[in-house]
Amino acid sequence: MHDLGVGFGYLMKGQRWVGRHGRWFGFGLLPGLVTLVLYAAAFVGLFYGADDLTAWATPFADDWSSPWQGVFRGFLTALVFAFGLFLAVITFTAVTLLVGQPFYESLSEHVDRSEGGDVPESGLPLWRELWISARDSLRVLARVVLYGVLLFALGFIPVIGQTVVPVIGFCVSGFFLTEELTAVALQRRGVELKERLRLLRGRRRLVLGFGVPLTLAFIVPFVAVFLMPGAVAGATLLARDLVAPPEPPEPQADPSAAPSPYNLNKD
Repeated sequence: MHDLGVGFGYLMKGQRWVGRHGRWFGFGLLPGLVTLVLYAAAFVGLFYGADDLTAWATPFADDWSSPWQGVFRGFLTALVFAFGLFLAVITFTAVTLLVGQPFYESLSEHVDRSEGGDVPESGLPLWRELWISARDSLRVLARVVLYGVLLFALGFIPVIGQTVVPVIGFCVSGFFLTEELTAVALQRRGVELKERLRLLRGRRRLVLGFGVPLTLAFIVPFVAVFLMPGAVAGATLLARDLVAPPEPPEPQADPSAAPSPYNLNKD
């Protein structure tokens, strides 16, 4: 349970960091605002087309009597919106990071510099960094879609589908959201996607403590935009923790070196 609190602490530290550095907060808002406009247009299209999509996907229900047809298709429409929201939470970060790659690279480097120690740089041209980010985001998205389809199917199970499955969905979202955010700092350190996932799985509670509260906050679009700069800052601090070398164990006293009472000089 300790790591859950530590992960949430990194999220708060990131928000406080951008609060103390107002210029970087404003700098980091721009990509999120651009992405928000794109996602708002997509959700407007989904709102007007979800009913038609559900009707097209369920032709067998055309002859059902009322109210069963409406209840069934209404339930499926709600699941379509839930699935779209699930994907939006994950892909919003990926798209925002891709749009704002130069912005967030600079923000992450400044966080590293303010914390002291080495400030790693990828040394790659911008087009190469964008290509790597897009490629890795697609790989992560493929995993997210796989989990999303599975959770979508499990959502039909009575009781479990309305209680356990949403909790699992938020945990999955939080994990991959953290992966996308820490990628900004870890890519500069030359850590590939496979190794990043291994690091995150090794500190799963830390990752969930950071990612799940952020996922819940990101459900509200405007909140996501304003939290994004601090999320990148906090993820940089978390990444430093993930790659930090383990502390050496404290030296143990050698019992044989202790003076024996039998060897003490007697007065």
